[in-house]
Amino acid sequence: MFYKVLAKINKAVLPSYTKKGLDPAKASKLQLAIIGWRYFVTTRALD
Repeated sequence: MFYKVLAKINKAVLPSYTKKGLDPAKASKLQLAIIGWRYFVTTRALD
């Protein structure tokens, strides 16, 4: 339940780079960290 709430907060606060069409090869380290964090939280929320 904690990760589901956190996923909703991430969706509201953090930018979605897939909607913007960001190329992962050209992403900065901060953008890659945000992508990784969102992936981590989303996978935990689905369990």
